[in-house]
Amino acid sequence: MKQYLYRLFAKPINKFFFILLIASAGFTACRKEPGFHVDFPPFLYSADVIDKWMTLEIRIYKDATGIGNGAFARPFAYSGISAYESIDPGLLSWRHKYNGLSDLPETEKSKKYYWPASVNASLAEFNRSFFTSANLNAADLAAIDSLENAISSTFSGEHPDVLSRSVAFGKSIADAIFAWSLTDSYIQNNALPYTPPVGPGLWIPTSPPPALPAGPFWGNDRRIIANSGDNDAPGSPIPYSTDPTSDFYKEVNDLYQASKVLTTDQKNMALFWRDVPGVSTPGHWMSITQQAIRQSKSRLDKAALAYALTGICLNDAVITVFHYKYVYNQVRPVTYIRGIIGDATWASFIPTPNHPEYPAAHAVISASAAEGLTAVFGNIGPLTDHTWDYLGFPARTFNTFREFALDAGNSRFYGGIHYQPSINTGLKVGTTVGDNVVNSLSRFSKEDN
Repeated sequence: MKQYLYRLFAKPINKFFFILLIASAGFTACRKEPGFHVDFPPFLYSADVIDKWMTLEIRIYKDATGIGNGAFARPFAYSGISAYESIDPGLLSWRHKYNGLSDLPETEKSKKYYWPASVNASLAEFNRSFFTSANLNAADLAAIDSLENAISSTFSGEHPDVLSRSVAFGKSIADAIFAWSLTDSYIQNNALPYTPPVGPGLWIPTSPPPALPAGPFWGNDRRIIANSGDNDAPGSPIPYSTDPTSDFYKEVNDLYQASKVLTTDQKNMALFWRDVPGVSTPGHWMSITQQAIRQSKSRLDKAALAYALTGICLNDAVITVFHYKYVYNQVRPVTYIRGIIGDATWASFIPTPNHPEYPAAHAVISASAAEGLTAVFGNIGPLTDHTWDYLGFPARTFNTFREFALDAGNSRFYGGIHYQPSINTGLKVGTTVGDNVVNSLSRFSKEDN
């Protein structure tokens, strides 16, 4: 079932078939409402409007303050949903699949809409609602309005009534999605105080006060897809031990010994997937999504699908991994190596995040995103990731999105911040979450519920 999305969207619809579809629609007195307005379907339009908004979002989300690395999955997910639902997917809408969302505005079936205008208005409205001067600077806030106006200026050839109707619809979708996002409990959960438990083998914060533990209650956030966490439990990690003959000591020592002889490629891998400071881990995966959209020359419908589906996979994977991190509270390598192995000056190659070790977040998040992207694009490769060209990092090329995810996960071992078993487990957990999301959304009509 998880290949359903790929089969549906991987190839353009045959033009001759489309002409026949329009003709048959005109001679059919009674027909079931198609996936979109049959005379002006979204695949007739380029993905340029989504490409421009993704470029801006990746930039301004990088600049935003007061939002944790993993938490950037939220705005990407809700923004992607706003884009997807604002192209009037009709029976292809996920409106009856979203967790806690009862309904969304609908189009007038007998009226014409210009979908690029709907998407443009929707993404501008959502970003204006999500960001304020409290977490974004004035220049970036102004950039939202500026991009909306610049894109709108290219629609001058469309009828004013059509544009007005399309803009109103896009904004109404964004307003509904934003209101729904406020009820996912993230804001409340992120404000709760947390005191880490103390004991042998338990995580000790790696960032001193006043830095707070990252995301101790994110695992309680509402998922976008209710059953995305089904069967996602990683199981207990290797039991903690200080015995040099134990499995736990061995997994830490494997990392410790590897850290002393890192190759250039291993260092490049660790730095390439470091992501912070930078575009954030969700932002890196949205950049990969944007590059896949460009390479596949996707149209507006497929671009919106990829944007939304990847964002949902990221969001729900973050909820999964941070839930289990604070269930197990496993100690980080730097604490064990300094305190038990006895190298008091050892430091990880990249900074250790301020949250527990197990399971590896990059592995979970990346594997989940890879499942969403595979459902949309199949095995797209070779795809070269140029996210970090501006920093001078060597680009990395892979044939499948799952290879990207494997690279991202393993990078944390060479970065010195995750044990290999935690990475292996994280990849399996992330794949489960991504599969759950894809399988839940692989059939779209209300009748499927």
